[in-house]
Amino acid sequence: AMLDPDRGLSLTIARVVQRLQGSSLHSQLERQARVSLHKPEIKLESLKEDIKEYLKTSGWEKKLQNAVYSELNVFPMPCHPAAPPEHIKEPLAYMRKAQGSWEKRILKSLNSMCTELNIPLAQKRPANEQKELLNKWNEMGTDEPDLSLFRPVYAPKDFLEVLMNLRNPNYENGEQPSFKNHLGLIQVPLKVKDIPELKEYFSELGLNIGQLGIDDSAQVPPEFFENEHVHIGQKVLAEQDSAAAQQYVRQGCPTALRADLWALILNISNQPEDILYYEQLKSNVIQHDLLVDSLIYKDVKLTASNDDYYFVFEDYLYQV
Repeated sequence: AMLDPDRGLSLTIARVVQRLQGSSLHSQLERQARVSLHKPEIKLESLKEDIKEYLKTSGWEKKLQNAVYSELNVFPMPCHPAAPPEHIKEPLAYMRKAQGSWEKRILKSLNSMCTELNIPLAQKRPANEQKELLNKWNEMGTDEPDLSLFRPVYAPKDFLEVLMNLRNPNYENGEQPSFKNHLGLIQVPLKVKDIPELKEYFSELGLNIGQLGIDDSAQVPPEFFENEHVHIGQKVLAEQDSAAAQQYVRQGCPTALRADLWALILNISNQPEDILYYEQLKSNVIQHDLLVDSLIYKDVKLTASNDDYYFVFEDYLYQV
């Protein structure tokens, strides 16, 4: 059921509040509010307003805005409160059915490979292997295990076939051949943007709007646009506003500002707890040997092998 806008908004707010409640930002905000109680500008008679004002001027409100913004970007709009999680993830029942049967097929393929090669899906690494992996953590690409016996879990043409056979049971196409039957191999009637909507959505790609790295528009000499664009980018970073950063990169992202801008858009920071979390994940990898790791290793080898000109991040891909 579609929600009326007010109900939808209150559901969204409730969910964002719920998600941020246990976060480190929540505890930082609480700590800051406590710290502010000792400041002379905080008066008892207007306590709530004064603390709000303090959080605003000290930059914490902006951090909260960015957190809310990234929550709204990552999670789909709320459906009916009674909707089960799998429905929210994929609202079309026939798609869910197809996903389920494809997943079963993948698992069957994985299990039969394990049986064939006599390899467990997961096992604890012996201590000497753990040590070895830790030593070569930063150069995994140079160490090539023999993965010739591992085969892909599915062939791309099998996946294409599954997509081609998807049919919406509520969609009457009729037996009569029409031009619609010949629009392509995949016949799923999905809602897509029409031309006016696409024009609006990609308005920044209009010919009269500058784009970084594309200098075929003669209205503004490219170096003027580039200098101005970099200057605006520095301002956006100084403001530390996620929404502004996302809007800004629609006209191209200057190489020098890339890392900072994307960290801002995705609201990522290198807090000690993030580093600790990464270290925990890493130690789990060192301790456990998963069959899936070998498959991913082989896949990366085939698509992004270590080429100094083309792909210098091979080792990072294995680590991640």
